[in-house]
Amino acid sequence: MSHIFPRHCKSEFPKAVGGDGCFLIDENGKRYFDGSGGAAVSCLGHSNQRIIQAIKDQAETLAYAHTGFFTSEPAEQLAELLVSHAPGDLDRVYLVSGGSEAVEAALKLARQFHIENGEPDRKHVIARRQSYHGNTLGALAAGGNAWRRQQFAPLLIDVSHIAPCYEYAERSANESPEEYGMRVANELEEEILRLGADNVMAFLAEPVVGATLGAVPSVEGYFKRIREICDQYGVLLILDEVMCGMGRTGHLFACDAEEIAPDILCIAKGLGAGYQPIGAMLCSSKIYEAVASGTGFFQHGHTYLGHPIAAAVGCAVLNEMLDHDLIAQVQKRGAFLQDQLIQKFGNHRYIGDIRGRGLFRGLEIVEDRDTKAPFDPGLGLAGKLKKAAFAEGLACYPMPGTRDGHVGDHILLAPPFIATESELEDAVESLVRAVDTVI
Repeated sequence: MSHIFPRHCKSEFPKAVGGDGCFLIDENGKRYFDGSGGAAVSCLGHSNQRIIQAIKDQAETLAYAHTGFFTSEPAEQLAELLVSHAPGDLDRVYLVSGGSEAVEAALKLARQFHIENGEPDRKHVIARRQSYHGNTLGALAAGGNAWRRQQFAPLLIDVSHIAPCYEYAERSANESPEEYGMRVANELEEEILRLGADNVMAFLAEPVVGATLGAVPSVEGYFKRIREICDQYGVLLILDEVMCGMGRTGHLFACDAEEIAPDILCIAKGLGAGYQPIGAMLCSSKIYEAVASGTGFFQHGHTYLGHPIAAAVGCAVLNEMLDHDLIAQVQKRGAFLQDQLIQKFGNHRYIGDIRGRGLFRGLEIVEDRDTKAPFDPGLGLAGKLKKAAFAEGLACYPMPGTRDGHVGDHILLAPPFIATESELEDAVESLVRAVDTVI
C-alpha cells in the first residue's frame, strides 16, 4: 500500500520509471508522448545529457549554501544570463523554487517598493478573471479561477478581477479585435479609479493565459494599452510568464511578442525544464534601487533561494536553448502543430477554437459551434478526455471551467521543444482518437 498523498485520492496512476526524449515510460514499458510537458515544464524532454551532467558536476562541487550567508557561482551566472536577454530595464533576479514562490515574491516586492517609495497607501492588486498565478495563498488570491479559489476564499486577501482578453468567447460581433482589446484594457483604468488612483500597487497578468483558459493570447495592442495605463497611474505591471515564458510561445520572454516590458516578471517551469525545481522573479533597476537605497533588505525569503544545483540546471537549460536555436524551432514547430490541429479539428463539430503561440496550443470544446455554447459541466468531459488520451499514449492537459471556472472545457498542448514533426503528427492523431472516443 502506498503512503503517498496523491493529487487525486480516488485515482490510480501508473508509475513512471524512465524518460526518453519526448516520452515517459511506465513500469510496464508503455511509452507516453509528453504532449503537455507535464504542465508546460519539460521543454527539453526527459534525457538531456547536458543538463544531467550539469547536475552531477554541481552536486560534486557545491550542493547547498544558504543565501543568508553566501552567493554561489551558478546563481550569479544564471542571473547574468537572464538579465542579458531580458526585456526593458529588468536588471535583478531573485531565484526561487517555482512559479507560486515567484508570484508571492513579486507581490511582496511590489508592496515594499511603494512603502520604500513613500506611498504606503498603495495596497490593492488588480488581476484578471480566469487567470491562474499559483496555489500559495497570495498567488491564489491573485488568480481569478473560481473553482480553485472557492473553498479557500475565507483565507484570501481581497484582489480585484477585471475581464481577461478572451476574444473567442467575449468579443462582441460588432467589435473589431482592436476595439475589443481597448475596451477590456480600459477596464483596468476604470478599476484603478474605482479603488483610488493612489491606492493601487500592481496589475498582474499572464501574457498568454495557460491552464485556466487554454493558451489564450491577447489581441494586438491590448498589452501596450495596459502598459500605458500602469505608467499613467504609477501602478507596477507584473507579468506572470511561469507557464508561457522561457521559449514556450516562441520568444524567450513571452512579453517580447507584445513589444512591452514589465516592472516585475515571474518565470519558472521551463527555466528548469523539469530537471530541478526552480523559478525566478526579475525586477527593474528602479525597483531594486528603491529597496537598496532605503531599508536595504527585502523582507522575504525561502530556504532554497538560489539553490546551486537548481541554478546550474537553469544555466544549462538556457544555454541549450540558445546554442541550438530552439526558440526559432519552437516558432517553426508551433506553426506545424497549428496546421496539424486545423487539418484534423478545424471542421470538427465540437471544437470551437484552436489558438495559441509557439508550442503552446489550446482547443476549446463546445456543444454548438455557431453559438459557442459549452457542454454541460456535469458530463465531466475534461477528465474523460485526459483518460482517453492517456490510453492512446498521449499525456495532454484537458481542463474544465474554461469560461468562468465552472462551465466550459479545453485541451492544452505544450510538447517539448525538441519534438519532431513526425512525433507531433502522431500526437495529434492520438488526440483525434481520444476526442472521437469521448464525444
